[in-house]
Amino acid sequence: MGGDPSSFSSKDSGNYDSLISEFSKKYQVDFALIKAIIRTESGFNPRAVSRKGAKGLMQLMPTTAQRMNVSNLFNPRENIEGGVRYFKYLLSLFNDDLRLSLAAYNAGENLVSELRTIPPYRETVDYVRKVLNYYQSYQP
Repeated sequence: MGGDPSSFSSKDSGNYDSLISEFSKKYQVDFALIKAIIRTESGFNPRAVSRKGAKGLMQLMPTTAQRMNVSNLFNPRENIEGGVRYFKYLLSLFNDDLRLSLAAYNAGENLVSELRTIPPYRETVDYVRKVLNYYQSYQP
């Protein structure tokens, strides 16, 4: 999970809408979904760092960032593109199952592949619920 979003003022920011829009089209992932993930992960704080070491708007772990060719985790353009590419990969891995893909984004793809369900961790269960709630609220 991201840093404490409440300490970052822009709870619902339009600052990154053009980048989100660009990469949602490029990778065919719903704009509202990407925005919901960013809000849940970092509260739109591009400098967010989690206690586990995830960084930036989409809270990429350094190993994931490397896999997605992201060199600067704090660069909003690189971070969003890397996060959307990774999420698109998870969607294909889990046959477009949104809940499993979100769980994997939060808890790791290997664990979710092994369990074939959302891991029974409060953080992951809450994460999936939160993203889906924001996702709904962002839909036109």
